[in-house]
Amino acid sequence: MIDQATIDRIIDTAQIVDVVSDYVSLKRRGANYIGLCPFHNEKTPSFSVSPAKNICKCFSCGKGGNPIHFIMEHEQLTFVEALRFLAKKYNIEIEERELSTEEKQSQSDREAMLILNSFAQEQFTKNLFDTEEGRNVGLSYFHERGFRNDIIRKFQLGYSVELRDGFSREALKEGYNRDYLLKTGLSMDGQNGVIYDRFRGRVMFPIHTLSGKVLAFGGRILRKADKLAKYVNSPESEIYHKSNELYGIYFAKAAIQKYDRCFLVEGYTDVLSMHQAGIENVVASSGTALTPGQIRMIHRFTPNVTVLYDGDAAGIKASVRGIDLILKEGLNVKVVLLPDGEDPDSFSQKQSSSEFLKYIEENETDFIRFKTELLTSEAKNDPIKKAEMISEILKSIAIIPDHIIRSVYIRETSRILEMGEEVLIAEINKIKLGELENEKKPMSATARASYQAPPPASTAELPAPGPAPEAVPFRSSVFDRFELAIIRYVVRYGEQPVMSVADEETGQEYTYRVIDYVIADLNQDEIAFQHPLYARMLRYAEEAASQDNFVSETFFLNHPDSEISRLATDLATDRYTLSKIHTKFATIDEENDKLKDLVPRALFELKDAIIRMDIRLINDQIKQAGTEGDMEKVMRLMVNLNEKNEIRTLLAKELGDRIITRF
Repeated sequence: MIDQATIDRIIDTAQIVDVVSDYVSLKRRGANYIGLCPFHNEKTPSFSVSPAKNICKCFSCGKGGNPIHFIMEHEQLTFVEALRFLAKKYNIEIEERELSTEEKQSQSDREAMLILNSFAQEQFTKNLFDTEEGRNVGLSYFHERGFRNDIIRKFQLGYSVELRDGFSREALKEGYNRDYLLKTGLSMDGQNGVIYDRFRGRVMFPIHTLSGKVLAFGGRILRKADKLAKYVNSPESEIYHKSNELYGIYFAKAAIQKYDRCFLVEGYTDVLSMHQAGIENVVASSGTALTPGQIRMIHRFTPNVTVLYDGDAAGIKASVRGIDLILKEGLNVKVVLLPDGEDPDSFSQKQSSSEFLKYIEENETDFIRFKTELLTSEAKNDPIKKAEMISEILKSIAIIPDHIIRSVYIRETSRILEMGEEVLIAEINKIKLGELENEKKPMSATARASYQAPPPASTAELPAPGPAPEAVPFRSSVFDRFELAIIRYVVRYGEQPVMSVADEETGQEYTYRVIDYVIADLNQDEIAFQHPLYARMLRYAEEAASQDNFVSETFFLNHPDSEISRLATDLATDRYTLSKIHTKFATIDEENDKLKDLVPRALFELKDAIIRMDIRLINDQIKQAGTEGDMEKVMRLMVNLNEKNEIRTLLAKELGDRIITRF
C-alpha cells in the first residue's frame, strides 16, 4: 500500500491547472481558468479550474474535484491507480507500506484469479474461431443471431467445447493452480479429487470490470437439454459479486458520459445488438433483479436512465418493482415500451441507430407516469384495485429523495388520477413516516431543555466536545436541506473559531471552532444526521479535527471517498448558495465574519424542523386515538403535544418570523 507521506506529497505536488491542461485547452478568466468540459459535449465553456483551491468544476454536468479525482473520472482509475498515475507524471517515487501476510495473500489470490480468467477468455475465444466444433456450433450461433465478427471480437465472446474437463486439463497443463480453478468457478470438484468444467458446450460471455478485466462468465447452452439450465453463470467469488456488476459497462462507460444517458436492458445479446446498431451507452442487468450496487455504478457516469421493455406484461410487472430502487438512489428514470413481439436485441437489428433513437425519443415516458398508466389499466373500475394501485404509485413517489421532483410527480399524478394534491401529499407523508412512533425514541429532558438554550452569542453554555450519541432514527428525508446547510458551514469553515465559552466551575475557557460547536450542539440535543453522506462527513470531520493544521475545506476536497469530495467541490464552488434566510444577514463574501450568528441559526432551523415534524405526527396520532375512542391515549398525547409546542414557541422566539419553512 502507498504510505500516507507519499500520498500527501502527491496531493501537494499535483497542480490542477497542470493536470487538466493535458486534456483541456484552458483560458484564463480572472483568478481562474475556463475550458470545454471533457466529461460531456458542450459548445460554450462551463468547466472552471481554480488554482487557488486546486480544484476543477463543470457547472453544467457537475463533475470535477481535485487533481486525483479529475484523473479518476477522466481515466476511469481507482484512487490508488490515480495516485500512481500522478506520481509518474511528477516523478515521485512511490514508497509502499509492507503488507501483512493476510493482505499479501488476499492480493495474490485476486491477481491470480484475474490472470486465470484472462487465460480462460483467450481459450474460449480461440475455441470459437480456431476449432471445428467452435466454428460449427458457437460461431454459427452468433452469426445466425446476426452478430458481426467485429462485435464478437470486441466483447471477447467465446465457446467452451463439449468435453467434461477440456478446459480444466488445458489450464492445469499450462501451470494454473487447481485451487484457483475452483475459486473462480471455472471448474467444479468431482469424485476422487477430479475436477471438471463448469461450462461445457456453451457460448461464453465474459463479464468485465470497469477497467476491462474479466471477472466472470455467463455461458449459454445451445443443444436441447431438459436437465441443464439454459444459462450458467460464474459463482460468487473473491473477485466477482454479481450484485455490483453490469454487463457491458466497460464498453459503455465512455458513451454514457458522452450522451449523459444510460440505456438499461436485460440480457447479453440486447447489449451486443445495440452496440452493433451504433448505440453504445447500454448495459444489462443480465437477468438479475436490479441492486443498489448496480444503480450506483450507473450513477457514477450519469443520473439519467432509460429502461427498455419488451411487450411481455409479466416481465414488465416484475421489473417495475425493481426500478423503485433507481428512484430511491436519486436517478431520473424513463421507460420505453418496444412494439409487441420485439425486444432490444431483435428491434435494434431491424433499425439504424438514428431510427432506434427516434423511436425512443417519441415513445419514452417517465417512470411514474408509465407506472400510473400501467396500473390504471389493470384496476379499471374496481375500487379496491384502484386503491391498491394508488398506494403502489405513491410508494414510488415517496422514495424519491429530491423534494422538488417529488412535488412535480405529485402534481402530475393528481392530474392523471383526478385526485387532490393535498390528499396525495397526506398519504405520502404517512408512507414516509411509517411507524415512526415505535421507532423514534422520545426526546429527553436534557434535549427539551436544550431547545431553550442560549441565543447565538458568546454567552452560550456548551459542553466540551465529546463522543457522538447513538442516532435517533428519523426516517423522513425532509431534514436533508437543513443538514446540508450545516455541512456547508463545516466544509467551508470547520476550523474557523465561532465563539469562546468559559466554564463556570473551573474558569477554563473553550474556543469553539465551527466543527466543535456543531458536534457539541448536536450531541447535547441527541440529534444525529439522517442523510448517510452528511452523517459520514460529520463523523470524518470530527475525527480529523483533532489533528494539527486541520483545514476543513482541504480535508474534504482531497478525501479519497469520491462521493464526499464531489459534494465538497460543489460546496466550495458555491453551487449550494445561502438560503434567503441567511443572505438576509450576510453575503457569501462576508459570511466568514458572521459565523457566530449563522452557524447557530442553521442548527436552530434543523431543531425547528424536527419539532414541527413531531407536532405534526402527534396531531395525527391524537386524531386516530380520538376516532378509536381511546381517551386515555388522547390525554397522554395532549401532554406531549403541549411540551412540543412550548419548545416550538421558544425556538420561534430565537428565530423570529424570519424563518418560515415548509416540507
